[in-house]
Amino acid sequence: MKVLAALSGGVDSAVAAARAVDAGHDVTAVHLALSRNPQSHRTGARGCCTIEDSNDAFRAADMLGAPFYVWDLSAEFQEKVIDDFISEYAAGRTPNPCLRCNESIKFEALLDRAMALGFDAVCTGHYAQVFQGPNGTELHRAIDPDKDQSYVLGVLTSEQISHSMFPLGNSTKTEVRAEAEARGILVAQKPDSHDICFIPDGDTAGWLARQIETSPGDVIDAETGNKVGTHKGAQSFTVGQRRGLALGNPTGDGERRYVVDVDVSQNLVMIGPPTLLEIDIIEAIKPRWGGPLPVNGQAVHVQIRAHGDALPATVHVADELVTITLAESLRGVASGQAAVLYDGTRVIGSATISRSRRSASV
Repeated sequence: MKVLAALSGGVDSAVAAARAVDAGHDVTAVHLALSRNPQSHRTGARGCCTIEDSNDAFRAADMLGAPFYVWDLSAEFQEKVIDDFISEYAAGRTPNPCLRCNESIKFEALLDRAMALGFDAVCTGHYAQVFQGPNGTELHRAIDPDKDQSYVLGVLTSEQISHSMFPLGNSTKTEVRAEAEARGILVAQKPDSHDICFIPDGDTAGWLARQIETSPGDVIDAETGNKVGTHKGAQSFTVGQRRGLALGNPTGDGERRYVVDVDVSQNLVMIGPPTLLEIDIIEAIKPRWGGPLPVNGQAVHVQIRAHGDALPATVHVADELVTITLAESLRGVASGQAAVLYDGTRVIGSATISRSRRSASV
């Protein structure tokens, strides 16, 4: 096959590309230039879009003997990932930029270009697996639960999955680093990136404060309605948050208080005990399916955080609304997060959480 390997400059994508070459594919390498933030062009910058990363990607391609190109997708990245991130927080929602990047950049803009240029598939260093199932190509979890990235790939459609290659899905990170060492790949021990790539200093709250016009407001006790403190901007808070509340009035029972709701329109942050965070019904919109839609009432597992547990649930789909009923209550679900549905290890699809609530039984 004619394969376009996306090289980030890290060890995972380098080994993935090397495995694609070993499998006999005709591999061309491309590095995506996503960031125009000057801080991301400094030595030692945090994130995954630095000049250093571009140089590391070139060296990996050169070692593999693969043609190498740099594609400037920074305009698309600004609009579909960064601007979306800002607007979601401004509306009081909690987005996941990695999902948006996979959806709009790595497996939409990149894949569309690749197909237009005659490539058969895009290869990346994500930890996930692709299998042929009874209804076509399926996306599955990686064998390494600590590195599994199927959650952030849950936005892929069945068509996108059919043109995707994830050669690392059957390996652990330890095995991948050892293989990189054996191959002489220079980034074999390069640390993983854990930050939001367009926030190089890791200070998300501070970065958002510079992007969104905020004003001081009240922190309200959700049970009593009393004012218990002030905040510098409601957009900086998310449901389930405990740190940074700076309450002026201590609670009588001495229990910790959490953010239980954020009302951006009124500039209010509501806090309460952890019991107010307990929900068992999730409503989600904008579904994206990796295969056939689930049958209403189907037993599934749902994951709402990249490294969270997959929880047993049932699902009901009505047009663009996905209703997920959890078998047990869950705390700290915020609108804007992604709910990814699984059937065993297979990714059914994902949707964006619009509302979560407690049933009468909780």
